[in-house]
Amino acid sequence: MLGIALSSDRKMKTYPAIGFFLLFVISYGSSENSSTSRGCGLDLLPQYVYLCDLDAIWGIVVEAVAGAGVLTTLLLMLILLVRLPFIKDKEKKSPLGIHFLFLFGTLGLFGLTFAFIIQEDEMVCSTRRFLWGVIFALCFSCLLAQTWRLHRLVRHGKSPSGWHLAGVAICLMLVQVIIATEWLILTIVRDNKLACSYEPMDFAMALIYVMFLMVFTMGFSLFTLCGKFKKWKKNGVCLIITLFFSILIWVAWMTMYLFGNAELKRRDKWSDPTLAIALVSSGWVFVIFHAIPEVHCTILPSQQENTPNYFDTSQPRMRETAFEEDIQLPRSYMENKAFSMDEHNAGKNLLKKTVFFCSSQENHLYALFFRCSKQGS
Repeated sequence: MLGIALSSDRKMKTYPAIGFFLLFVISYGSSENSSTSRGCGLDLLPQYVYLCDLDAIWGIVVEAVAGAGVLTTLLLMLILLVRLPFIKDKEKKSPLGIHFLFLFGTLGLFGLTFAFIIQEDEMVCSTRRFLWGVIFALCFSCLLAQTWRLHRLVRHGKSPSGWHLAGVAICLMLVQVIIATEWLILTIVRDNKLACSYEPMDFAMALIYVMFLMVFTMGFSLFTLCGKFKKWKKNGVCLIITLFFSILIWVAWMTMYLFGNAELKRRDKWSDPTLAIALVSSGWVFVIFHAIPEVHCTILPSQQENTPNYFDTSQPRMRETAFEEDIQLPRSYMENKAFSMDEHNAGKNLLKKTVFFCSSQENHLYALFFRCSKQGS
């Protein structure tokens, strides 16, 4: 009995020790998690901390805005796909290729934002350096092709074919693909440097072609307001606003990325947020001021050209024609009208005969009077 009592006493002492050890492990894990990132799980890799870290709130905000942009862009692409069989107007159907390319590029901007939220490594840095210029080149190439299309529509009322528009956009984008590829090869393969070891000025210099596309498209888009076909000028205004805000965003992020962060001694901490915010802002400018108006204009049923606008005083009056030429009247009405026309013609003939008879009688009286006066004289 004494042995049983001693063993039970030892078990009673062991259970509190085990419980204390478990509490210590849990508290240690929670304290370690709270020291690294507040709001993330225990098994999250340190590379993805900014996606959920409540202490660095910029990552969560940019992630939410980029996610909303992804959903909006996918919704616009789905709307175009659903309405594609119902678009019959040739001038609205030809630019569908560049519309999809532009939405695909905008989707790429929102997706690339996540590469600047997570911490960098060799693969992430290579993706950033290559895709930044290529995706922006695709977007601005589509805007340049759209500017060419609107210029032709405003001047001549006819648009280039869809194959020509898409081909121009893709060829202009391939130039930046070559530039980005050569930059990566020269800095990583030839010089044996790490993908993340590059200066901000080098990053900006690799985007000179994209900046040229942006400025040239802005200047060319001003000509979309000059022409006799006024209904396409609204699209030109939206295009000009899109390019104007895009230039402002590029001036802001390049100033901050190249000079502002260094002056504030925040280059290491603010470089990624600056680039991520620039991507999200540019994506939403593309969606709000260009993608949504173009999709709305494409799916909107076009007004028939022969439909008169009764509120437009500049249009000529409708052609006045005989009533029976436009409307098939009943046969009885036509027979009655023919009978009335015969009566009218008969009355006219009778009136002519009466006037002729009266005039002849008057001439006879004049002759008789003239003869009598001659005999009297």
